[in-house]
Amino acid sequence: MALLPFMLSLIAFLLQHHNGVDCYGGKQLLNLQHYHFQWNHNWDALASTCLSHKSRKEKGATILEMKHRDYCYGGRDKDWNKLLQRRLILDNLRVQSLQSRIKNKSSAKAQDVADARIPLTSGVELGILNYIVTVEMGGRKMTVIVDTGSDLTWVQCQPCKSCYDQKEPLFNPSASPSYRTVSCNSSECQSLAFATGNTGNCGENPPTCNYVVSYGDGSYTSGDLANDHLNLGKTPVDKFVFGCGRYNKGLFGGASGLLGLGRSNISLVSQTSAIFDGFFSYCLPSTESGASGSLVLGGNSSVYNTSSPFSYTRMIPNPKLSTFYFLNLTGVSVGGVTLQDSLFGKTAMLIDSGTVITRLPPTIYKALKAEFQKQFSGFPTAPAFSILDTCFNLSAYQEVDVPTLKLQFEGNAEMNVDITGVFYFVKTDSSQVCLALASLSFDDETGIIGNYQQRNQRVMYDTKESKLGFAQESCGFT
Repeated sequence: MALLPFMLSLIAFLLQHHNGVDCYGGKQLLNLQHYHFQWNHNWDALASTCLSHKSRKEKGATILEMKHRDYCYGGRDKDWNKLLQRRLILDNLRVQSLQSRIKNKSSAKAQDVADARIPLTSGVELGILNYIVTVEMGGRKMTVIVDTGSDLTWVQCQPCKSCYDQKEPLFNPSASPSYRTVSCNSSECQSLAFATGNTGNCGENPPTCNYVVSYGDGSYTSGDLANDHLNLGKTPVDKFVFGCGRYNKGLFGGASGLLGLGRSNISLVSQTSAIFDGFFSYCLPSTESGASGSLVLGGNSSVYNTSSPFSYTRMIPNPKLSTFYFLNLTGVSVGGVTLQDSLFGKTAMLIDSGTVITRLPPTIYKALKAEFQKQFSGFPTAPAFSILDTCFNLSAYQEVDVPTLKLQFEGNAEMNVDITGVFYFVKTDSSQVCLALASLSFDDETGIIGNYQQRNQRVMYDTKESKLGFAQESCGFT
């Protein structure tokens, strides 16, 4: 009988020990050697697996494998230090673009069940810190960026007047018998103004709908609005409306295009609502080699591999910004210590799969930074980099105790930040490791929950009931 407490303690220890991390109390033990190892791999072999993402249909849910772009297109011949630093610069451009879009929409007048699973992977190898899945359009498989902050799905098309380099062949509309352009007097064309901020224009011979999406940082896509047969894993979607891009430029790395998971009528979520009932979830993997997660379309939660119950919070309505997903931030804790700030309960945060680093209101970030530095003391500091101003030199350490981070939302929902989302490695030798959160520049800007802090969580979106759920999950695709 005396062995029973020991065995229970041993089991608990083994369950907590994962990916070089031990969790206990308000601290997590981070194995830095594990992170040094992840930058040294046969990237050619790894990248070859990315163009054949797995998918399956289980209990009515469509499940697509998801990976990070770095894993798929990033590694060979890359200077990882420069790449890691460049990501932050590009991320800041995206956030500036989002803030501009939010302000422009806020100042304008407001306008009026089966399941599916897709493999989700990190987009490190495409040169951008985003997540990608593989879908099939018009019989051609394509790797696209998953973005909850965008609505229109688009891919680069032949003939392309001006396109960035991508890893796969361009989509050829003439090779797809089911491809059709959309007329400029259609409801789909008229919906572009609200979904993208730009009205659809009429082309000539025949009068087809032309779209333009500008992302505010110099990135854009422009071309024909069309429809074609889309396969999400083994789930077919007929006459799916998307953008066939003829002029494309920007921070899209080597991906073929973008999958819009926003809330407007033209988004994938809305176009497949009769199939998936407006329900989707994802588990975002880390950037380490072989890591994969999943995009699950449909509401069958029995297909998840969560290790904790879901906690739910309502999506905050905003008629002028109804294409975005907003949550009410009610608290933040560091190492078990709850922060105090008058903005808690009054702060609408945008949750976004395309932004990397979480941005907090200045006073909340200041309190978080001070508490983190208090608990993570005694380590040599390192220079700030880009948007990250709390940095350390951990090159002399093999492992360190890191304070836990927890975000709390209306309805007692909690998001426990995984250890892989606490520190950002600016340099691969750990000589410049920074707290992976940043302050907004101004008090009137909108806070953003970035994908770096969403890693190894199952984040569930129920657009019909207008709620969002969090549960812990070690991302994988089996």
